[in-house]
Amino acid sequence: MKQYFLTAVLLGLLVGCNNSQNKAESNSTMSDSTTTAAADSASGLPERSRFQKDVDGKKNDLYVLTNSKGMKVAITNYGGRIVSILVPDKTGKMVDVNLGHSSIDDYLANESFFGTLVGRYGNRIGKGQFTLEGKTYKLATNNGPNSLHGGKKGFNAKMWDATPAGNNVLKLHYTSPDGEENYPGTLNVDVTYTLTDDNGIRIDYQATTDKTTVVNLTNHAYFNLNGEGSGSVADHLVEIKADRYTPVDATLIPTGELAKVDGTPFDLRKPVAIGDRQDSEDQQMKNGGGFDHNFVLNGGQTAEPRLIATVTSPKTGISMDVLTTEPGVQFYGGNFLNGKRTGKAGKPYEKRNAFCLETQHFPDSPNQPKFPTTVLKPGDTYKTTTEYRFSVK
Repeated sequence: MKQYFLTAVLLGLLVGCNNSQNKAESNSTMSDSTTTAAADSASGLPERSRFQKDVDGKKNDLYVLTNSKGMKVAITNYGGRIVSILVPDKTGKMVDVNLGHSSIDDYLANESFFGTLVGRYGNRIGKGQFTLEGKTYKLATNNGPNSLHGGKKGFNAKMWDATPAGNNVLKLHYTSPDGEENYPGTLNVDVTYTLTDDNGIRIDYQATTDKTTVVNLTNHAYFNLNGEGSGSVADHLVEIKADRYTPVDATLIPTGELAKVDGTPFDLRKPVAIGDRQDSEDQQMKNGGGFDHNFVLNGGQTAEPRLIATVTSPKTGISMDVLTTEPGVQFYGGNFLNGKRTGKAGKPYEKRNAFCLETQHFPDSPNQPKFPTTVLKPGDTYKTTTEYRFSVK
């Protein structure tokens, strides 16, 4: 397979400064000798030229991270999305395990959460409202009666300023203005993607605000360890280190209970095939149409990332460990994929053709005083870290 490396251009600019748009434009014109390899189909990645387009007055591009093991990760600054993740399977063949599209036009025409950064509040807020410091904020209800993933135009549909920092690091910045999607406070968000030499995609999140607000950031990558476009993930073995989960009502809003997983389909403390549980007659599984629940991670929020989940494909031998500092993870089994979107391999993404492990604080936390708080105040800094680490077993 043709090797190539993304040449980093260090511009000496700080993320989030006033000339961030010019910075993004400068980065998008990095040496063609090192980046146009992305246009070569032999690379296994989408063509870079198909991502080079003005979106909302800013330059969009495709950035490729590489490491010493030959792993490649392609990211676009529209939504800060992971477009492709190429990792070796048990035979050494490179497999793209991340669902996504092959051009920026496909993302714009089929707005989805494939691989995107999610905010200002990842997951659901019940009835599209919350009260903070005595004031009630009403949000867009874009998921039945609830608000989902930041509203009608969340961080997934925003242009992020991108700064490469070497072959394996991409820094992203977005400033969410006060009142955007009716959330209070100007929120400055920095996200750093780092591709490690042990085949990990480390995501560091940081945010500050000038008014008290709520924040819950995550990444919404859809994974299929058999390869994107390869069909069902029912054979994947999943393990999540959680003794409890948060049951939901019929609209997928937590009831407030921290229920034990013992004796339920949600007991994933030992490896279980996803397909063995997702059609259970359990009422909670019916509410979600399969897995679409937050797991309360053992140990709660931590200062350093710790292993919280592992998923393995028996077919390819590819295994993915998830490490995080967050207190929860949403395990979603791709129940709402419906075949209407076509992926990079030219095949439709059907129901349950992927899974997500969205590290997070709990859904509807602003309305659930017993849940870990998602309130961010001026002078404080929001910081979380998550890593998706790949190996062969």
